[in-house]
Amino acid sequence: MERIVVTGATSMIGSALIEECIRHDVEVYAVVRMSSGKLGRLPKSEKIHLVDGSLDRLQMLPEQIPEKCDTFYHIAWGNTGENRNRSAELQSRNISYTLKAVQAAQQLGCKRFIGAGSQAEYGPLDLDKISPDSPVNPTTPYGASKLASGYLASMLCHELGLECIWPRIFSVYGIHEKETTMIAAGLRKMLAGEQTEFTPAMQRWDYLYSKDAGRAYYLIGEKGKDGEIYCVGSGQARPLKDYILKMAELTGAPEPGIGARPYPKGAVMNLCADIESLNRDTGFVPEYTFEEGIKETIGWLKGQTTGDTE
Repeated sequence: MERIVVTGATSMIGSALIEECIRHDVEVYAVVRMSSGKLGRLPKSEKIHLVDGSLDRLQMLPEQIPEKCDTFYHIAWGNTGENRNRSAELQSRNISYTLKAVQAAQQLGCKRFIGAGSQAEYGPLDLDKISPDSPVNPTTPYGASKLASGYLASMLCHELGLECIWPRIFSVYGIHEKETTMIAAGLRKMLAGEQTEFTPAMQRWDYLYSKDAGRAYYLIGEKGKDGEIYCVGSGQARPLKDYILKMAELTGAPEPGIGARPYPKGAVMNLCADIESLNRDTGFVPEYTFEEGIKETIGWLKGQTTGDTE
């Protein structure tokens, strides 16, 4: 890759991807809202060009970006967060946004389109590892919209002569993570000395640090194969309880309240990514242990409270 476009540039994975690209001297057109307070998440580099845009204006990107690009990363997604499954209609809009992103990529001269799928496309599966070929049966509007977007993006890319790769992201944590997730909310409360409450936490779970996820996305752009679906995770799973206890240990928190809350209805109890094809095609291997990633995340959170970190 020499010159790329990234939507969702200030998201956790978008910003981690861009940092990795800058380290490899790749020029980046970062699609952002210029009024956003998140612009400081991006590294300072002459290789980064900010493009003022949003999901409902993706068709304008070919007029805003003056150079031909080779790879288009579509990471932006509307209506995310804890309320993402309250409206099937709002989620379905992302399908149209994804197809507009494919059309913009083609007009910009890109040869490759890379999306941002989700483990939610599979629905609840009780498997030791979930692979790209595992059966898909989404049970939420979010998962269904991700699945439909991936299918239709692949078809449209084929029509337009673009390569298409659809990574499915499992559980990523770390810098710039949404505050409502289990790890982000739990760490904030632990650092503030507040009581935390969790389920019995016997779910078998796979966590990947954000910097590793950014590197995986970079490698997919460099070496991924056309038409592939890649599971993006660590490839290793442990009981959720182990992660929570490690968070408490590293923050110095007292009893974390494991078992204080019941499992939610329809809770996924077994989630682990099969990253064999990702490793085979791109060479990706996670570099961070969970403890190392949590230590960096804690440092970043503490920097936020002192104003040292964006």
